[in-house]
Amino acid sequence: MPRPPGHGPGFEVRRQKIIDTAAELFARQGYAATSVNDLGRAVGLAKGALYYYIDSKENLLIEIQSRVMTPLLSRARQIAALEAHPLVRLRLLSESLLTIIFRRLDHIWVYEHDYRSLTGTALKALLGQRAEFERLVRGLLAEAIEQGDLRAADPRLATLQFLNLHNHTYQWAKPGGRWNAAYLSREYCDTLLRGFGAPGADLPDVETEAEAFKRDRPDLPLDPEAGWEPTSLAS
Repeated sequence: MPRPPGHGPGFEVRRQKIIDTAAELFARQGYAATSVNDLGRAVGLAKGALYYYIDSKENLLIEIQSRVMTPLLSRARQIAALEAHPLVRLRLLSESLLTIIFRRLDHIWVYEHDYRSLTGTALKALLGQRAEFERLVRGLLAEAIEQGDLRAADPRLATLQFLNLHNHTYQWAKPGGRWNAAYLSREYCDTLLRGFGAPGADLPDVETEAEAFKRDRPDLPLDPEAGWEPTSLAS
């Protein structure tokens, strides 16, 4: 069903609810096993009305990914541009990533397991978002290596180690459990910096500087969704 120009104020709220419900269904049932009719029943819309809000079932995979990656990339760019030690920025980026992982477990499960269902420009868009985030992480690691704070590791391999440590958290994380995003970020970054640290390097007090940033910069919260307004990829 074609969308008329100028949606009402409740359109985007409803559309995001559909995306979130799709993520929950796909995570529980599997993308291939979930039909458009299943989704329609879950959100209380007939198939024709559902297509007013979504372009296609396949497009929902991109929207689910974007629900995580668009606010995360926006915040990650801001963090990477800060005038702070690269390891401090890496620690802040780590907590930002883990914050959205805890909040969007279903979304992350779906795009980790089902992105291979995409083809063509849809797959290119998804992979492009991931690649940009990886470049930001790799840039911070490379900067710290160039400064002599980290040993002369391959930045690409170091980036993969950072991502592997963080990205699999969705498989076992429990929101409201004993470990939150800030705690895991401290532990993960301590492990990484101890392993990557150059012999004799005078590393910054990453935790003290990270806490100072969170205290002194309320205008730049680490929560990627704070102050973020979702919009349609088709708009």
